[in-house]
Amino acid sequence: MSVLDFDLSDRDFWARPMEEREEAFDRLRSRAAPVFFEEMEVGFAPKGPGYYALVKHADILEASRNAEIFCSGDGGATNIPDMPAEFAEYFGSMINMDDPRHARLRRIVSRAFTPKMIKKFEADVEAAAGRIVDDLLAKGPGCDFVAEVAARLPLKIICDMMGIPEADYQFVYERSNQILGGFDPEYSGGDLDQYATRLLNAGMELQQLVQDLAAHRAENPTDDLTSALVNANIDGERLTLQELGSFFILLVVAGNETTRNVISYGLRLLTKNPGQRALWLEDIDGRAPRAVEEIVRLASPVNFMRRKVTRDFEMNGHLYRKGEKAVLFYWAANRDGAVFDDPYRFDITRDPNPHVGFGGPGPHFCLGAHLARREITVMFRELLRRVPQIEGGKPDRLQSAFINGIKHMECAF
Repeated sequence: MSVLDFDLSDRDFWARPMEEREEAFDRLRSRAAPVFFEEMEVGFAPKGPGYYALVKHADILEASRNAEIFCSGDGGATNIPDMPAEFAEYFGSMINMDDPRHARLRRIVSRAFTPKMIKKFEADVEAAAGRIVDDLLAKGPGCDFVAEVAARLPLKIICDMMGIPEADYQFVYERSNQILGGFDPEYSGGDLDQYATRLLNAGMELQQLVQDLAAHRAENPTDDLTSALVNANIDGERLTLQELGSFFILLVVAGNETTRNVISYGLRLLTKNPGQRALWLEDIDGRAPRAVEEIVRLASPVNFMRRKVTRDFEMNGHLYRKGEKAVLFYWAANRDGAVFDDPYRFDITRDPNPHVGFGGPGPHFCLGAHLARREITVMFRELLRRVPQIEGGKPDRLQSAFINGIKHMECAF
């Protein structure tokens, strides 16, 4: 095998053209064993020992099923360096936990995300999508599809669920951008030394917002999710204010940013594949379920999650040692030719489609997958019916190893 001429730990790698990144992951998948990468220096944590990049669909499924061995709680799942203790106050949500604590929190909050509960939000999602398209048509072509369409629907639904007033939508939007903006110059201001400070400040401000609301809802409950969570008593268990704040940050980041990027990516896919657009237009509702799954597969809005090995374990022919890190690159697994026929082809009729765009099987599968699918389905139904020829221009991509994001994209119709 040739020596690799790229480094997944290098921030510049994630600014490369998408074609080069695709080729890099193709080369990684072609290797018999996972490749080990050194960690880069970061200002907020000591340099770590390095990690194995898991890029094959089979490896990610197996690691996800063995969550007690590939754990999330030792140093965090959403970052490759170990999370410093001061970060845990704001970002120590259940995504960065293992059972039994993870199971306790998920048990408390999961009742808000069942299919039955999501059905209750359906009318709200449809009304919001309709208003968004009304505004899009009023503004006319040339506007930023991300800001004017893709970001607005999930932001409104999440904030409405929690009881966050409309006056605070922009505040939440900007703070979530800061949290997931990583080292992108637009959000870092070019000053990487202040990255940790900006991240902590954004987390602190979002947590304070929801804790203030929770304190009010404890005395004046309504029918929103904050009232339900702050007053929940399931088998004698309640969320602490710190847990509620961390959950809200997880919800607003995972439920807002990811769905926004899937909708943006979906428009770009339809623009580049007019035959698939025409096929979808023939039967908008009938083809929506498979079309949405295919968009999620190719969008893969979360590039990776990190795990740490709790004991020596052999998986698919490779021995992982206790204490080693493994990074599960979902984006790469969703382009694995061993599982997906012609994996770079956008095919809205693809079936089966066992993608890991919502994570792998096991306890950390996306809690909000039902809601995300509903929002994506409704938004594209509204667009295809009312603006069937809308197109997305060249995307301005987020420079991030963690999020496969689109910051801006001009639309035409």
